[in-house]
Amino acid sequence: MAPELRHLRYLLAVAEHHSFTLAAQELRISQPTLSQQIKQLERTVGVQLLDRGGRTVRLTDAGEAYAEHARRALRDLAAAERAVHDVADLSRGHLRLAMTPTFTAYLLGPLLAALHAAHPGVTVDVRELAQDRIEAGLLADGLDLGVAFDGPHPPGIAATALYTETLGLVVAGPAPAGPPDPLPVARLAELRLALLSGDFATRTHIDAYLAAHRVRPRVAVETDSVQALTELVRRTGLATVLPDAVTDDHPRLTPVPLVPALPPRTVTLLRREGGYLSAAARAFTTLARDLVVARGYAPAGAP
Repeated sequence: MAPELRHLRYLLAVAEHHSFTLAAQELRISQPTLSQQIKQLERTVGVQLLDRGGRTVRLTDAGEAYAEHARRALRDLAAAERAVHDVADLSRGHLRLAMTPTFTAYLLGPLLAALHAAHPGVTVDVRELAQDRIEAGLLADGLDLGVAFDGPHPPGIAATALYTETLGLVVAGPAPAGPPDPLPVARLAELRLALLSGDFATRTHIDAYLAAHRVRPRVAVETDSVQALTELVRRTGLATVLPDAVTDDHPRLTPVPLVPALPPRTVTLLRREGGYLSAAARAFTTLARDLVVARGYAPAGAP
């Protein structure tokens, strides 16, 4: 008897949780039933797949090899099912999208507005994740597309450059009549700053820039929310450092260029190399390229 799909899902659930009890709870079946089904799978393939002798359950060497192929088979099946249900005219469809956090502050809204206006039948599942988790989600076929930064990507990830993101000082007040005077980076030591926490790639980028210029910032507030930063700057005397594009839709905030400028970053659209790209994902890719041009973002590779 050939293994059935449920056997594969059952084995992977036990392998993930290292426990029959927890796996049975997730699968919503009884533990004896789960144990019986795994034993049936082991009889079918003719080898022991799980080591039950320790404090936790783990895959045997044969189980590791089998589980790798099982994961791939389930991913391919899921992709096949999406391809069958994909509608080329986009009267319906679904997109699984992830972004690193700062993009949700200025890019997510315009992108989804454009997608909804062009294809109202397409639904979107949006997640805010760190870049490494986006890449892992793409490789596991848990995501269709990701918006993140250029850099070394793991094998299997394809990156398409979208635009160049620039960062600068952000202060309260309406934009001046002319371009604001650049601020020497050393002057940042005189300001009280509100910055994103160290969990953000943007904060890491800022810290590296300040360290390179031997500036010790006076950080008064750290937060995990870009919206909280913009509110703090707008209502207090604090300043912050954010992508210049964040201020595009904030008339009460003003970007101030720094001298020397923070190094620019290339924003990329990520996908799984060779993976199935639905009509919704293809449409979103086209809309993203058009939108960044319409909003005047610097082309990818611009200094």
